Amino acid sequence: MLLGKVIGNVVSTVKESCYHGLKTLWVQPIDVEGNPKGDAIITFDVVDAGVGDRVLVIQEGGSAQLVLGITEPSPIGSAIVAVVDSVKLAKKPAAG
Repeated sequence: MLLGKVIGNVVSTVKESCYHGLKTLWVQPIDVEGNPKGDAIITFDVVDAGVGDRVLVIQEGGSAQLVLGITEPSPIGSAIVAVVDSVKLAKKPAAG
């Protein structure tokens, strides 16, 4: 899984049949401070995320297809599964 920020919508009039009815978003992976981390990805949304939202993305095809409700094999590799409200890290224990 990765933490990301939605940076855009992707619209396509001609697409693979398994993509019909799916909302497609462009997501920039980020670190916990919100800094960009790596290349942006295109993924499918099941939680009604929008531009500017912090999201949690699964990047395993079988799991993505499961949450999208797709039962036949398809070329889907990732899906947004949560809109993230906050991230809190545990304090590191003092070295000792």
